[in-house]
Amino acid sequence: MRKLGVAILAVAFAGFALAGARAETAVSPRSLAELKAEIQARADRNAYPLVGLKPDEVREALARIKTLDRDEWAAAWSQIGDRYMAKGAAEAKASPAEADKDYVAAWLYYSFARWPVPNSPGKEAAYQNALAAYIAHAQLLDPPLEVIRIPFEGKTIVAYIEMPKAKTPAPLVFAICGLDSRKEDMAERFRPLLAQGIGYMAIDAPGTGEAPVKAAPGAERMLERALDVALARPDVDKSRVAVYGGSFGGFWAVLLAGSDRDRIKAVVAQSPPVDETFSRAKTMALASNTEYLFDYLPAQMSTYSGATDIDKLAAVRESLSLKTRGLLDRPMPSLLVIGGVHDTQVPLADIDLLLHTGTTPREAWINPAGGHMGRDAKTWPDAVIFKQVTTPWLLRQLAAKGD
Repeated sequence: MRKLGVAILAVAFAGFALAGARAETAVSPRSLAELKAEIQARADRNAYPLVGLKPDEVREALARIKTLDRDEWAAAWSQIGDRYMAKGAAEAKASPAEADKDYVAAWLYYSFARWPVPNSPGKEAAYQNALAAYIAHAQLLDPPLEVIRIPFEGKTIVAYIEMPKAKTPAPLVFAICGLDSRKEDMAERFRPLLAQGIGYMAIDAPGTGEAPVKAAPGAERMLERALDVALARPDVDKSRVAVYGGSFGGFWAVLLAGSDRDRIKAVVAQSPPVDETFSRAKTMALASNTEYLFDYLPAQMSTYSGATDIDKLAAVRESLSLKTRGLLDRPMPSLLVIGGVHDTQVPLADIDLLLHTGTTPREAWINPAGGHMGRDAKTWPDAVIFKQVTTPWLLRQLAAKGD
Protein backbone atom coordinates (compact mmCIF):
# COMPACT_ATOMS: atom_id res chain seq x y z
CA MET A 1 0.00 0.00 0.00
CA ARG A 2 1.16 3.54 -0.70
CA LYS A 3 2.99 5.41 2.06
CA LEU A 4 0.38 8.12 2.51
CA GLY A 5 -2.43 5.59 2.69
CA VAL A 6 -0.52 3.56 5.26
CA ALA A 7 0.16 6.63 7.37
CA ILE A 8 -3.44 7.75 7.35
CA LEU A 9 -4.79 4.29 8.14
CA ALA A 10 -2.31 3.84 10.97
CA VAL A 11 -3.41 7.12 12.51
CA ALA A 12 -7.06 6.16 12.11
CA PHE A 13 -6.70 2.85 13.84
CA ALA A 14 -4.62 4.40 16.61
CA GLY A 15 -7.65 6.47 17.50
CA PHE A 16 -7.16 9.81 15.73
CA ALA A 17 -10.44 11.23 14.41
CA LEU A 18 -12.43 8.28 15.65
CA ALA A 19 -14.18 10.01 18.49
CA GLY A 20 -15.57 12.75 16.63
CA ALA A 21 -16.54 15.29 14.49
CA ARG A 22 -13.87 17.89 15.03
CA ALA A 23 -10.93 16.15 13.41
CA GLU A 24 -9.77 18.05 10.33
CA THR A 25 -7.96 15.48 8.17
CA ALA A 26 -9.80 13.17 5.80
CA VAL A 27 -9.13 9.43 5.95
CA SER A 28 -8.33 7.91 2.56
CA PRO A 29 -6.44 4.85 1.35
CA ARG A 30 -5.47 6.95 -1.68
CA SER A 31 -2.88 9.68 -1.92
CA LEU A 32 -4.24 13.16 -2.53
CA ALA A 33 -3.27 12.96 -6.22
CA GLU A 34 -4.98 9.60 -6.58
CA LEU A 35 -8.08 10.85 -4.78
CA LYS A 36 -8.34 13.89 -7.03
CA ALA A 37 -7.93 11.72 -10.13
CA GLU A 38 -10.72 9.40 -8.92
CA ILE A 39 -13.01 12.35 -8.18
CA GLN A 40 -12.47 13.80 -11.65
CA ALA A 41 -13.04 10.41 -13.29
CA ARG A 42 -16.35 10.00 -11.48
CA ALA A 43 -17.39 13.53 -12.40
CA ASP A 44 -16.53 12.89 -16.05
CA ARG A 45 -18.94 9.95 -16.16
CA ASN A 46 -21.54 11.61 -13.88
CA ALA A 47 -21.09 8.93 -11.23
CA TYR A 48 -21.96 8.94 -7.54
CA PRO A 49 -21.28 10.95 -5.43
CA LEU A 50 -20.67 13.59 -8.13
CA VAL A 51 -23.93 13.17 -10.05
CA GLY A 52 -24.96 16.55 -11.45
CA LEU A 53 -21.63 18.30 -10.90
CA LYS A 54 -20.04 19.75 -14.04
CA PRO A 55 -16.64 18.23 -14.92
CA ASP A 56 -15.05 21.64 -15.61
CA GLU A 57 -16.25 23.00 -12.27
CA VAL A 58 -15.02 19.87 -10.51
CA ARG A 59 -11.61 20.47 -12.09
CA GLU A 60 -11.75 24.07 -10.85
CA ALA A 61 -12.50 23.02 -7.27
CA LEU A 62 -9.87 20.28 -7.25
CA ALA A 63 -7.24 22.78 -8.31
CA ARG A 64 -7.86 24.66 -5.05
CA ILE A 65 -7.44 21.57 -2.87
CA LYS A 66 -3.84 21.12 -1.74
CA THR A 67 -4.28 18.87 1.31
CA LEU A 68 -6.69 16.42 2.91
CA ASP A 69 -7.83 19.09 5.37
CA ARG A 70 -11.61 18.88 5.65
CA ASP A 71 -12.22 22.61 5.89
CA GLU A 72 -10.08 23.19 2.81
CA TRP A 73 -12.21 20.61 1.02
CA ALA A 74 -15.42 22.31 2.15
CA ALA A 75 -14.22 25.75 1.07
CA ALA A 76 -13.21 24.61 -2.43
CA TRP A 77 -16.67 23.25 -3.27
CA SER A 78 -18.59 25.87 -1.32
CA GLN A 79 -17.03 28.60 -3.44
CA ILE A 80 -18.88 27.22 -6.45
CA GLY A 81 -22.03 26.73 -4.37
CA ASP A 82 -21.84 30.37 -3.27
CA ARG A 83 -21.63 31.45 -6.89
CA TYR A 84 -24.77 29.55 -7.86
CA MET A 85 -26.63 30.64 -4.75
CA ALA A 86 -25.95 34.32 -5.47
CA LYS A 87 -26.98 33.86 -9.10
CA GLY A 88 -30.23 32.18 -8.04
CA ALA A 89 -31.08 34.95 -5.60
CA ALA A 90 -30.49 37.58 -8.29
CA GLU A 91 -32.82 35.75 -10.72
CA ALA A 92 -35.56 34.72 -8.29
CA LYS A 93 -38.09 37.41 -9.13
CA ALA A 94 -37.49 37.92 -12.84
CA SER A 95 -36.76 34.32 -13.83
CA PRO A 96 -37.81 31.79 -11.18
CA ALA A 97 -37.19 28.82 -13.49
CA GLU A 98 -33.55 29.82 -13.95
CA ALA A 99 -33.24 30.58 -10.26
CA ASP A 100 -34.51 27.11 -9.46
CA LYS A 101 -31.78 25.51 -11.60
CA ASP A 102 -29.16 27.61 -9.82
CA TYR A 103 -30.47 26.68 -6.38
CA VAL A 104 -30.27 22.99 -7.32
CA ALA A 105 -26.69 23.48 -8.51
CA ALA A 106 -25.83 25.31 -5.30
CA TRP A 107 -27.31 22.47 -3.27
CA LEU A 108 -25.26 19.90 -5.20
CA TYR A 109 -21.97 21.71 -4.61
CA TYR A 110 -22.68 22.48 -0.98
CA SER A 111 -23.66 18.84 -0.49
CA PHE A 112 -20.38 17.64 -1.92
CA ALA A 113 -18.62 20.20 0.26
CA ARG A 114 -20.06 18.49 3.37
CA TRP A 115 -19.59 14.96 1.92
CA PRO A 116 -19.67 12.36 3.29
CA VAL A 117 -20.55 13.83 6.70
CA PRO A 118 -20.21 17.31 8.25
CA ASN A 119 -17.33 16.42 10.58
CA SER A 120 -15.49 19.76 10.66
CA PRO A 121 -16.63 23.37 11.11
CA GLY A 122 -16.33 24.07 7.39
CA LYS A 123 -18.25 20.95 6.45
CA GLU A 124 -20.98 21.75 8.98
CA ALA A 125 -21.33 25.24 7.48
CA ALA A 126 -21.52 23.67 4.01
CA TYR A 127 -24.28 21.33 5.18
CA GLN A 128 -26.33 24.22 6.53
CA ASN A 129 -25.85 26.03 3.22
CA ALA A 130 -26.95 22.88 1.37
CA LEU A 131 -30.16 22.80 3.40
CA ALA A 132 -30.81 26.48 2.70
CA ALA A 133 -30.20 26.05 -1.04
CA TYR A 134 -32.52 23.06 -1.15
CA ILE A 135 -35.32 24.88 0.64
CA ALA A 136 -34.93 27.79 -1.80
CA HIS A 137 -35.41 25.25 -4.60
CA ALA A 138 -38.32 23.58 -2.78
CA GLN A 139 -40.21 26.86 -2.52
CA LEU A 140 -40.30 27.08 -6.32
CA LEU A 141 -41.71 23.59 -6.90
CA ASP A 142 -45.23 22.86 -8.12
CA PRO A 143 -46.79 21.04 -6.33
CA PRO A 144 -44.96 22.49 -3.36
CA LEU A 145 -42.65 20.44 -1.19
CA GLU A 146 -43.82 20.38 2.41
CA VAL A 147 -41.30 20.40 5.24
CA ILE A 148 -42.75 18.26 8.01
CA ARG A 149 -41.48 18.74 11.58
CA ILE A 150 -42.52 15.91 13.89
CA PRO A 151 -42.03 16.17 17.67
CA PHE A 152 -40.03 13.16 18.84
CA GLU A 153 -38.64 12.47 22.31
CA GLY A 154 -37.95 16.14 22.99
CA LYS A 155 -36.37 16.60 19.56
CA THR A 156 -37.68 16.91 16.00
CA ILE A 157 -37.87 14.62 13.00
CA VAL A 158 -37.60 16.63 9.78
CA ALA A 159 -39.03 15.08 6.63
CA TYR A 160 -40.14 16.23 3.19
CA ILE A 161 -43.38 15.23 1.53
CA GLU A 162 -44.88 15.89 -1.88
CA MET A 163 -48.19 14.53 -3.06
CA PRO A 164 -49.66 14.54 -6.58
CA LYS A 165 -52.44 16.91 -7.51
CA ALA A 166 -55.29 14.47 -7.04
CA LYS A 167 -58.76 14.60 -5.53
CA THR A 168 -58.44 11.12 -4.08
CA PRO A 169 -55.83 9.64 -1.71
CA ALA A 170 -52.66 8.63 -3.53
CA PRO A 171 -50.02 5.94 -2.97
CA LEU A 172 -46.85 6.95 -1.14
CA VAL A 173 -43.19 5.88 -1.13
CA PHE A 174 -41.43 6.31 2.22
CA ALA A 175 -37.84 6.94 1.11
CA ILE A 176 -34.92 6.53 3.55
CA CYS A 177 -31.47 7.91 2.78
CA GLY A 178 -28.17 6.04 3.11
CA LEU A 179 -24.94 6.68 4.99
CA ASP A 180 -23.90 9.75 3.01
CA SER A 181 -26.96 10.60 0.90
CA ARG A 182 -29.67 12.72 2.52
CA LYS A 183 -33.42 13.21 2.41
CA GLU A 184 -32.85 15.90 -0.21
CA ASP A 185 -31.36 13.27 -2.52
CA MET A 186 -34.37 11.04 -1.89
CA ALA A 187 -36.75 13.87 -2.73
CA GLU A 188 -35.02 14.52 -6.04
CA ARG A 189 -34.96 10.81 -6.86
CA PHE A 190 -38.64 10.17 -6.18
CA ARG A 191 -40.21 13.42 -7.41
CA PRO A 192 -40.70 11.99 -10.94
CA LEU A 193 -43.22 9.53 -9.47
CA LEU A 194 -45.61 12.43 -8.91
CA ALA A 195 -46.39 12.29 -12.62
CA GLN A 196 -47.45 8.66 -12.09
CA GLY A 197 -49.84 9.64 -9.30
CA ILE A 198 -47.51 8.55 -6.48
CA GLY A 199 -46.30 10.78 -3.65
CA TYR A 200 -43.28 10.40 -1.42
CA MET A 201 -41.98 11.18 2.04
CA ALA A 202 -38.18 11.60 2.21
CA ILE A 203 -36.38 11.16 5.52
CA ASP A 204 -32.85 10.99 6.89
CA ALA A 205 -31.90 7.59 8.32
CA PRO A 206 -30.94 7.39 12.00
CA GLY A 207 -27.49 8.90 12.49
CA THR A 208 -27.58 10.94 9.27
CA GLY A 209 -28.60 14.44 8.26
CA GLU A 210 -31.11 16.01 10.62
CA ALA A 211 -32.14 12.71 12.25
CA PRO A 212 -32.72 13.15 16.00
CA VAL A 213 -31.17 9.79 16.99
CA LYS A 214 -28.03 7.87 16.10
CA ALA A 215 -28.04 4.38 14.61
CA ALA A 216 -28.50 1.63 17.21
CA PRO A 217 -31.00 -1.14 17.92
CA GLY A 218 -34.35 0.56 18.50
CA ALA A 219 -33.56 3.65 16.41
CA GLU A 220 -36.20 2.49 13.94
CA ARG A 221 -38.77 3.99 16.31
CA MET A 222 -37.91 7.32 14.68
CA LEU A 223 -38.89 5.96 11.26
CA GLU A 224 -42.03 4.33 12.63
CA ARG A 225 -43.08 7.67 14.12
CA ALA A 226 -42.62 9.41 10.77
CA LEU A 227 -44.58 6.62 9.09
CA ASP A 228 -47.39 7.21 11.61
CA VAL A 229 -47.58 10.82 10.46
CA ALA A 230 -47.57 9.86 6.78
CA LEU A 231 -50.36 7.34 7.24
CA ALA A 232 -52.49 9.84 9.16
CA ARG A 233 -52.64 12.19 6.18
CA PRO A 234 -55.97 12.25 4.31
CA ASP A 235 -54.17 12.53 0.96
CA VAL A 236 -52.31 9.22 1.47
CA ASP A 237 -53.86 5.89 0.45
CA LYS A 238 -53.02 3.80 3.51
CA SER A 239 -53.39 0.56 1.55
CA ARG A 240 -50.68 1.55 -0.94
CA VAL A 241 -47.55 2.55 0.96
CA ALA A 242 -44.09 1.36 -0.11
CA VAL A 243 -40.72 1.78 1.57
CA TYR A 244 -37.44 2.39 -0.25
CA GLY A 245 -33.96 2.36 1.21
CA GLY A 246 -30.56 2.35 -0.48
CA SER A 247 -27.34 1.12 1.16
CA PHE A 248 -27.64 1.89 4.89
CA GLY A 249 -31.20 3.04 4.17
CA GLY A 250 -31.80 -0.45 2.76
CA PHE A 251 -31.07 -1.90 6.19
CA TRP A 252 -33.83 0.23 7.74
CA ALA A 253 -36.17 -0.64 4.86
CA VAL A 254 -35.73 -4.38 5.48
CA LEU A 255 -36.13 -3.85 9.21
CA LEU A 256 -39.44 -2.03 8.63
CA ALA A 257 -40.52 -4.82 6.27
CA GLY A 258 -40.24 -7.20 9.19
CA SER A 259 -41.65 -4.96 11.90
CA ASP A 260 -44.38 -3.03 10.04
CA ARG A 261 -45.68 -5.60 7.54
CA ASP A 262 -49.32 -4.74 8.21
CA ARG A 263 -48.80 -1.11 7.18
CA ILE A 264 -46.49 -1.57 4.21
CA LYS A 265 -47.44 -3.01 0.82
CA ALA A 266 -43.99 -3.26 -0.78
CA VAL A 267 -40.31 -2.64 -0.02
CA VAL A 268 -37.29 -1.93 -2.22
CA ALA A 269 -33.95 -2.60 -0.52
CA GLN A 270 -30.94 -1.59 -2.63
CA SER A 271 -27.66 -3.11 -1.39
CA PRO A 272 -29.02 -3.53 2.13
CA PRO A 273 -26.61 -4.42 4.96
CA VAL A 274 -28.02 -7.48 6.70
CA ASP A 275 -25.47 -9.47 8.68
CA GLU A 276 -21.90 -9.91 7.41
CA THR A 277 -21.64 -6.19 6.67
CA PHE A 278 -21.88 -5.56 10.41
CA SER A 279 -19.20 -8.09 11.38
CA ARG A 280 -16.17 -6.97 13.36
CA ALA A 281 -13.87 -7.96 10.50
CA LYS A 282 -15.76 -5.69 8.09
CA THR A 283 -15.63 -2.81 10.58
CA MET A 284 -11.87 -3.16 10.96
CA ALA A 285 -11.46 -3.04 7.17
CA LEU A 286 -13.60 0.05 6.56
CA ALA A 287 -10.75 2.53 6.17
CA SER A 288 -9.11 0.53 3.38
CA ASN A 289 -12.18 0.42 1.12
CA THR A 290 -11.55 2.16 -2.22
CA GLU A 291 -15.03 1.75 -3.71
CA TYR A 292 -16.05 4.38 -1.15
CA LEU A 293 -14.45 7.67 -2.13
CA PHE A 294 -12.92 8.65 1.23
CA ASP A 295 -13.70 9.07 4.95
CA TYR A 296 -15.61 5.79 5.09
CA LEU A 297 -14.55 5.03 8.64
CA PRO A 298 -15.22 8.56 9.99
CA ALA A 299 -18.61 8.56 8.26
CA GLN A 300 -19.48 5.35 10.09
CA MET A 301 -18.18 6.76 13.36
CA SER A 302 -20.46 9.76 13.09
CA THR A 303 -23.53 7.63 12.36
CA TYR A 304 -23.62 5.05 15.16
CA SER A 305 -24.57 5.65 18.76
CA GLY A 306 -21.68 5.50 21.25
CA ALA A 307 -19.02 4.95 18.55
CA THR A 308 -16.24 6.82 20.35
CA ASP A 309 -13.56 4.39 19.17
CA ILE A 310 -13.31 1.60 16.66
CA ASP A 311 -14.05 -1.16 19.18
CA LYS A 312 -17.27 0.55 20.24
CA LEU A 313 -18.15 1.08 16.58
CA ALA A 314 -17.63 -2.63 15.92
CA ALA A 315 -19.81 -3.54 18.89
CA VAL A 316 -22.76 -1.35 17.94
CA ARG A 317 -22.56 -2.44 14.31
CA GLU A 318 -22.59 -6.11 15.34
CA SER A 319 -25.69 -5.46 17.46
CA LEU A 320 -27.63 -4.35 14.37
CA SER A 321 -27.38 -7.66 12.49
CA LEU A 322 -30.85 -8.60 11.30
CA LYS A 323 -29.88 -12.25 11.49
CA THR A 324 -28.83 -12.23 15.14
CA ARG A 325 -31.88 -10.14 16.02
CA GLY A 326 -34.14 -12.77 14.44
CA LEU A 327 -35.86 -10.32 12.09
CA LEU A 328 -35.27 -12.14 8.81
CA ASP A 329 -37.67 -14.98 9.63
CA ARG A 330 -40.65 -12.68 10.02
CA PRO A 331 -43.30 -12.45 7.28
CA MET A 332 -42.64 -9.47 5.02
CA PRO A 333 -44.51 -7.58 2.32
CA SER A 334 -43.48 -7.82 -1.33
CA LEU A 335 -39.73 -7.24 -1.40
CA LEU A 336 -37.36 -6.31 -4.22
CA VAL A 337 -33.66 -6.63 -3.44
CA ILE A 338 -31.17 -4.85 -5.73
CA GLY A 339 -27.43 -5.49 -5.61
CA GLY A 340 -24.13 -6.00 -7.38
CA VAL A 341 -21.87 -9.04 -7.38
CA HIS A 342 -18.75 -6.91 -6.91
CA ASP A 343 -20.07 -4.77 -4.06
CA THR A 344 -17.23 -4.26 -1.55
CA GLN A 345 -19.39 -2.38 0.97
CA VAL A 346 -22.28 -4.82 1.31
CA PRO A 347 -21.14 -8.37 0.47
CA LEU A 348 -23.33 -10.44 -1.80
CA ALA A 349 -23.62 -12.92 1.06
CA ASP A 350 -25.94 -10.45 2.82
CA ILE A 351 -28.28 -10.30 -0.15
CA ASP A 352 -28.16 -14.07 -0.54
CA LEU A 353 -29.06 -14.45 3.14
CA LEU A 354 -31.99 -12.07 2.79
CA LEU A 355 -33.29 -13.89 -0.28
CA HIS A 356 -33.06 -17.33 1.28
CA THR A 357 -34.38 -16.71 4.80
CA GLY A 358 -38.01 -16.74 5.86
CA THR A 359 -41.12 -17.87 4.03
CA THR A 360 -42.12 -14.72 2.10
CA PRO A 361 -41.20 -14.84 -1.61
CA ARG A 362 -38.70 -12.15 -2.60
CA GLU A 363 -37.60 -10.75 -5.94
CA ALA A 364 -34.05 -9.78 -6.85
CA TRP A 365 -32.20 -7.78 -9.47
CA ILE A 366 -28.49 -8.51 -9.25
CA ASN A 367 -25.99 -6.95 -11.63
CA PRO A 368 -23.18 -9.46 -12.33
CA ALA A 369 -20.88 -6.53 -13.21
CA GLY A 370 -22.20 -4.21 -10.52
CA GLY A 371 -20.70 -2.81 -7.38
CA HIS A 372 -22.45 -1.07 -4.52
CA MET A 373 -26.12 -0.29 -5.26
CA GLY A 374 -25.79 -2.57 -8.29
CA ARG A 375 -24.24 0.25 -10.29
CA ASP A 376 -21.49 -0.08 -12.87
CA ALA A 377 -19.57 2.48 -14.90
CA LYS A 378 -21.01 1.65 -18.32
CA THR A 379 -24.48 0.15 -18.54
CA TRP A 380 -26.16 0.53 -15.16
CA PRO A 381 -25.51 3.88 -13.48
CA ASP A 382 -27.79 4.89 -10.61
CA ALA A 383 -30.29 6.79 -12.75
CA VAL A 384 -30.79 3.89 -15.15
CA ILE A 385 -31.33 1.39 -12.32
CA PHE A 386 -33.92 3.69 -10.79
CA LYS A 387 -35.71 4.26 -14.09
CA GLN A 388 -35.63 0.71 -15.45
CA VAL A 389 -35.71 -1.42 -12.29
CA THR A 390 -36.97 0.42 -9.21
CA THR A 391 -39.67 2.57 -10.78
CA PRO A 392 -41.46 -0.13 -12.84
CA TRP A 393 -41.50 -2.49 -9.86
CA LEU A 394 -42.97 0.17 -7.56
CA LEU A 395 -45.58 1.11 -10.16
CA ARG A 396 -46.70 -2.51 -10.39
CA GLN A 397 -46.85 -2.93 -6.62
CA LEU A 398 -48.75 0.31 -6.01
CA ALA A 399 -51.10 0.14 -8.98
CA ALA A 400 -53.90 -1.79 -7.32
CA LYS A 401 -55.65 -0.75 -4.15
CA GLY A 402 -55.30 -2.96 -1.11
CA ASP A 403 -57.33 -6.09 -0.62
